[in-house]
Amino acid sequence: MVVPKAKIALSTASVYPENTAAAFEIAGRLGYDGVEVMVWTDPISQDIEALRRLSDYHQVPILAVHAPCLLITQRVWGTDPWQKLEKARSAAEKLGASAVVVHPPFRWQRQYARDFVQGIWRMADETDVRFAVENMYPWRYRDREVAAYSPDWDPTTEDYRHFTIDLSHVATSRTDALAMLDRMGDRLGHVHLADGSGSAKDEHLIPGRGTQPCAELLERLARNRFDGHVVLEVNTRRAPGPVEREADLAEALAFTRLNLAAAPAPAPASTARTAHAKPARMPDKMSEGRA
Repeated sequence: MVVPKAKIALSTASVYPENTAAAFEIAGRLGYDGVEVMVWTDPISQDIEALRRLSDYHQVPILAVHAPCLLITQRVWGTDPWQKLEKARSAAEKLGASAVVVHPPFRWQRQYARDFVQGIWRMADETDVRFAVENMYPWRYRDREVAAYSPDWDPTTEDYRHFTIDLSHVATSRTDALAMLDRMGDRLGHVHLADGSGSAKDEHLIPGRGTQPCAELLERLARNRFDGHVVLEVNTRRAPGPVEREADLAEALAFTRLNLAAAPAPAPASTARTAHAKPARMPDKMSEGRA
């Protein structure tokens, strides 16, 4: 079996309505390789020293930082979007995280959107941290579709050094996850693993509970020896309580570990023909079996 070096992390958003501190505790208890910190209105998520203490106490590394790009985080770390990204980069560097996840700008952030592609390249050139731009989706209301992101909700239409693929967002955009994976190619730097049913809502279901090719995508990552992080970013708000929430997160981790592996590729046909063409020697059955 081919098992890549990719680490499996828990997004701190996955434990909501519990807080950031609870995410570290749960990730450590369940055996996740680390966490991705969603920077949002929880003060702990914005406090680098508090995050460092949590990481040290629970022995759970911080693998990625999700910059505050949501509607509800418009005033977190100030209102200047570039300042937010600079703070996210600084947090990642200080906490030992290797990736910053960032969304494309909202359409009404006109100057930010105009400079976004070049600005992301500039920031990526200034650090070893990967700035991985995430796919989003069109907003829908009844039969209307609104393009809420600029330059595009699909980052593969632009030139970025690294991408994040989010399967729940793929489901909401009603596009093909594996085709998007192919477009991202070797610039895929980060994965948000969740499921979706194609609803207009961004569902973030436990993998395997929707219609997305979560298992196949993980197998492809294994075959390609993906070296980024696979982050479980799932919605457990409807869990009846903490026991059920933890069971959901354990199921998500087990699904990911099981499928983040692939059978080795078969030997090329030309090699097989050459082996058969060798003269005057009986094949070694034990060697043949191992092949």
